[in-house]
Formats: sequence, C-alpha cells, structure tokens
Amino acid sequence: QVQLVESGGGLVQAGGSLRLSCAASERTFSSYYMGWFRQAPGKEREFVAAISMSGGTTGYADSVKGRFTISRDNAKNTLYLQMDSLKSEDTAVYYCGRRGRGIDWRKLEHYDYWGQGTQVTVSS
Repeated sequence: QVQLVESGGGLVQAGGSLRLSCAASERTFSSYYMGWFRQAPGKEREFVAAISMSGGTTGYADSVKGRFTISRDNAKNTLYLQMDSLKSEDTAVYYCGRRGRGIDWRKLEHYDYWGQGTQVTVSS
C-alpha cells in the first residue's frame, strides 16, 4: 500500500510563498511520474504541475506557470512544490498523486494514489 503525505500548507498573504512537500512511503518512488493537483471549494480537482521520474521534465498549468516550481528528491522519496507570487485564486486543497496508469500527466484518472491533501489559503 502506497502512502503519500503532504505538508507545508498554511495561510499566506498575496504575493507570498509556500513550499509544499509530499513524502512517499514506497521505495519505487523514483519509478513513477508524480503530480500536484488542487481543488477549490465547489470546483473540480485540477492539474497544477507534474514531473518525470528523473525530474528532468516538468509541466505546469498555464495558471501557475512562472510562479510555481515542481521538483523531487528521489533519495528522500519526496516531491515538492515551491509556490511564489501567490494569488487569492490559488486558495485550495493541494494533493500530490502518483501517475500509476496512463500517460497523460494532466488527467486525474491517470493517477492511482493520492495524499490526504494540505490546505493553502491566500489572503488578499
């Protein structure tokens, strides 16, 4: 059973920064693409960013491109999301996921394991 545990969320003012972490329990962490999604109240979960197994390839939603940076440390089985220049519209619960099926890292259904989520609230 794979466990993903997010941390690092909180309350921050607009323009501020936060760094999210996602610790994975499995030793095969480096064998999977990983991603971050978010879900705001009343909205569907949406893609934020994803990263290849080695970390050499990354992808971002247009809404966060240039402000967020995804990275990973395979030695520590940990995924990160550095969020800068935060806006009120970034307020959501952020989830990390393992892309264990399919090949499209933007599609929710291509992820087979999820963390419990961490709340990010940006005040304007």
